[in-house]
Amino acid sequence: MKSSTTAPSALKTAGLLSVLALALAGCGPAESAPGDAAADPAATTSCSVDGEPFSTDDAEDSVEYDALESTLGAVPDAPEGTEIGSIMKFLGNQYWVALSEGQTAAAEEYGVGVDVQAAATESDQVGQLNAAETMLQKKYTMLVSPQTDTNLCPAVEKAEQQDLLVINVNDAVLPGAKQWVGPNQIQNGITAAEFVLESAQEGDQVAVIEGQAGVYAAKQRTAGFTTTAEEGGLEVVASVPGDWDIAKARDAATTIIGQYPDLKAIYANNDGMALGVAEAVNAAGKKGQIMVIGTDGVEAAYDAIRAGDLTATVDSYPYLTGQVSVNVALRILGGQDVPRAVYTPQALITTENVDDAPPTLD
Repeated sequence: MKSSTTAPSALKTAGLLSVLALALAGCGPAESAPGDAAADPAATTSCSVDGEPFSTDDAEDSVEYDALESTLGAVPDAPEGTEIGSIMKFLGNQYWVALSEGQTAAAEEYGVGVDVQAAATESDQVGQLNAAETMLQKKYTMLVSPQTDTNLCPAVEKAEQQDLLVINVNDAVLPGAKQWVGPNQIQNGITAAEFVLESAQEGDQVAVIEGQAGVYAAKQRTAGFTTTAEEGGLEVVASVPGDWDIAKARDAATTIIGQYPDLKAIYANNDGMALGVAEAVNAAGKKGQIMVIGTDGVEAAYDAIRAGDLTATVDSYPYLTGQVSVNVALRILGGQDVPRAVYTPQALITTENVDDAPPTLD
């Protein structure tokens, strides 16, 4: 592929930018040893944390997904009766559908059951919590992808009090997450900005359509793009929330394009919003003039790149991430000492590599 970035190649830059992003959000970077909570389960729960919240983008206790086999060995057989409960953000979004399909495929391969539930919308925080609370009654091993950093806290704390394994999968990050699987979020934004800088001139104007306010992934992706763009000499003229919603992103982009006719690029925190931005760009007669970059790598984004409506996306391979989350759960249940953060890959996708095969777990 044209560009593939995982944690070790980006940790130095990501760590510095993660500090900045967390500081802006009102909290500092993680300084305690990331493995402490996992080593002493009584020390903290995933949502009640002493000290600083867990930062996935600069975790010291971490491993690349493709090093799991070489460092830990084969996946242990699942304990008899193992059942996995997966709480997705929203299955109306192709990203979460792909992630759940990866989990289901891996569970079938390893001979365990999986029950996938999700909220009715991408902002239905109470509905997602209710689904998680219901799963607790079944004593599942829990894979959770929260809508915000805190909305699943009541269910997660109850699960941990019952000694049920909880793995935080991608996107929103529980403040004291004991185990996490996903891509380096700040690198998503860095990669997008570096791509724009390849063809931009100093002083060019760019904009950001942010995800849901207060969500770790949205904060980090925005910080990564904004800091890299500004350090490269670009002017970030607008950064507004789109709440992961295609219509909101389209309307926001329409306003920004009207205010800044010389705009060079718009970066959206996910592909759904990027598709909305592309609609606004096309409606303004600016197709080919304003770069549109998304994040996620959903099928619709690939199709839009082929059609020339989307310039690029930063694919974080949701299907593979889903597979890895199940792989990690079974390793922990089997007694293996898995690092606290397991990084899955990401890559910049453009017309040059849109038809390349994705990375695999094997």
